[in-house]
Amino acid sequence: MKDVNLKRLKDCMKRAEAGEELTIGFLGGSITQGSLATTMENTYAYRVFTWWKQTFPKANVHYVNGGIGGTTSHYGVSRAVTDVLMYQPDFVVVDFSVNDEADIFFQETYEGVVRKLLSWDSKPAVVLLNNVFYDTGLNAQEYHNEVGNWYQVPHVSVRDTIYQRMKAGEYIREELTPDGLHPNDKGHKLVAEEIEKFLESVKAELEVEEKEPVFPKAMTENAYENAKRLTIREISPKLCGFHADTEEKTGHLDHFKNGWIGKKAGDSIHFEVTASCIAVQYRKTIQLPAARAELVLDGDKEKAILLDGNFDEDWGDCLYLEKVLHHGEKKIHTVDITILPEEVTDTTPFYLMSLIIA
Repeated sequence: MKDVNLKRLKDCMKRAEAGEELTIGFLGGSITQGSLATTMENTYAYRVFTWWKQTFPKANVHYVNGGIGGTTSHYGVSRAVTDVLMYQPDFVVVDFSVNDEADIFFQETYEGVVRKLLSWDSKPAVVLLNNVFYDTGLNAQEYHNEVGNWYQVPHVSVRDTIYQRMKAGEYIREELTPDGLHPNDKGHKLVAEEIEKFLESVKAELEVEEKEPVFPKAMTENAYENAKRLTIREISPKLCGFHADTEEKTGHLDHFKNGWIGKKAGDSIHFEVTASCIAVQYRKTIQLPAARAELVLDGDKEKAILLDGNFDEDWGDCLYLEKVLHHGEKKIHTVDITILPEEVTDTTPFYLMSLIIA
């Protein structure tokens, strides 16, 4: 790990020692959400939260988990406020290292997440977490950690620690994860211990003074820092056959709510948005066959994009995010989505969750 600035984290620990109120937050994908742990208390996130409570017993510590399975930092940057930051966190662990591809696009969206966290009014201390595919050792940490180094934000890597110990024969894969990705209880415990080791090392040098961190200019083109997610709460598109979902959303894990539903061939929905980057988020479902739709940007039917509601995995419905425009001209763009005709009539309706614009 290159030079990091620990002032925010040390200040947070000093406040905890003084008995102040703290909010400990987590933002990420399914591992952060707690997938394959038997109980919430056995997840890495809750174990790290428990470390804060036990280490600083005078503090009143609160827990916020903004993990959503199968999601990237592209979605994460658009929901960081509503799922974590609005609770004014003092400390945030962020991990999209196994959902983001290892490329410059996701480096840019990831930087958007990091900048949004660091610039928030509560000035949270941020730690980057790099989980891993245990069968291959793959993740996006090289791209993500370049961002961390740019902002002097510390990172904890499962690939560099637990995964290496597994390769050396200390564990077999099945001890840690049944599917090669999501940790079981033992795996979550080991992930938490790596974060806790880092936190303990910081606490041991709490009195060593740190300089005030400098917030640098962006490393990438950084089009996504102020990304917005548009649902029925934020935008009223023109509906022709589509209808707005009237069911009440009960929480951030109640995914397929606040969107629009298309059922019949020819049903359409029309948006006008000002942006240079546009993506649409829709449901890919295991309830086959599912309706498909066609998306046309700015009336250019020759470059129409297929939105296929059929999901070829079996683990559950997917919050699929389709990139439509990336670093385009910042102007008013039109987005038209139309349900396609199918050979079968009894299809699962097409569910459009949101537009994400930047």
